[in-house]
Amino acid sequence: MMKLTTLTGSLILGLLSAQSVNAASIYAGEAKAAAVCSQCHGIRTPSADAPFPPLAGRDLEYLKTALKQYRDKTRKSDMMNAIAGSLSDDDINNVAMYYARLKP
Repeated sequence: MMKLTTLTGSLILGLLSAQSVNAASIYAGEAKAAAVCSQCHGIRTPSADAPFPPLAGRDLEYLKTALKQYRDKTRKSDMMNAIAGSLSDDDINNVAMYYARLKP
């Protein structure tokens, strides 16, 4: 019985900490998007007079792949190569998670 209680408690703590990490990632993604992405892509809609697509609601894996390709310069755009070049894997995951969770 003690092992079952310990196991259940461990599972609950694991789930709670995973949610905390996920929430922290969303907040980190929001902060990075506001600082780096929103000037051109906006948050929910593109910035005024900007010909760039909105990112809200885009597929998570698409966003991560595109940002990594821009960072690694296998996808070409002078502006995006420069911007994404400064992003870590964690930044990319956080920004992609943030934008993917937004409703357009």
